[in-house]
Amino acid sequence: MIVEHQSDLTLAVEQAMQATPDPRLREVMSAFVRHAHAFVREVRPTDAEFERGLGFLIALGHATGETTNEVVLAADVLGVSTLVDLLNNPLGDDVTATALLGPFWRLNAPACASGDCIARDNTPGEPLTVSGQVRDRAGRPIAGAKVDVWQASPVGLYENQDEGQPTMNLRGVFTADGDGRFALRTVRPAGYPVPTDGPVGDLLRAQRRHPYRPAHIHFMVTAPGYRTLVTQVFADDGEHLETDVTFSVVRSLVGRLASGPEGFRLAYDFVLEEGESRVPTPPIP
Repeated sequence: MIVEHQSDLTLAVEQAMQATPDPRLREVMSAFVRHAHAFVREVRPTDAEFERGLGFLIALGHATGETTNEVVLAADVLGVSTLVDLLNNPLGDDVTATALLGPFWRLNAPACASGDCIARDNTPGEPLTVSGQVRDRAGRPIAGAKVDVWQASPVGLYENQDEGQPTMNLRGVFTADGDGRFALRTVRPAGYPVPTDGPVGDLLRAQRRHPYRPAHIHFMVTAPGYRTLVTQVFADDGEHLETDVTFSVVRSLVGRLASGPEGFRLAYDFVLEEGESRVPTPPIP
């Protein structure tokens, strides 16, 4: 169609895409065009602002490589990643809430026996014991469930970021016993900032937002016949719980840390729902 007025443009673009054979692609792109055009009409960017916005998107691509993904980081700090996660995994009382996989999970972490310590090479830090049970929605234990654990160090670095840590430090895969229980020893992780040396960092500074994530431990729990659970458990006494830069903290994932003469203890149970057990593509080798 020939455009007679700016209000005609959205319909013209949608009509141009109607021959798309993939119905889902047609649906997604049509919705994207409608919302993108509505956004432009609402904020009415100047030519200079439009150029600056395109420059931001170009910079995201240039800053993305084998070891960094600025595009994913932008989706995280704008809440898009968490929104997609929550839409696909609605919060409920009968299963454990999910959280973002993050960029630091690695495939083939060392297999560990119950009670093993994942703080290898005498990693300094406050001792922390983690224990829990894996159950189904009916409360039955899931024997043999795999509990993959990874975390940042007490200075806020994952082992692949820190040359001072041994390979696969603060990572391990535990197998739940006949009662679905697991236990491990580690050191308390620290919160840390997301990378701020790229365009996302520039955006956070322009918005006067801090870049920090609260202290947490990552878990991936798998068992045949159950949906893979990817989640994070946060320390209840940690900073930035209310202002996590990636908006990943939901109330049920805040775990209570108890202190004692031998260090801290965290008890947290996981409830899985029936479904497909699949391992995600690792973001790093």
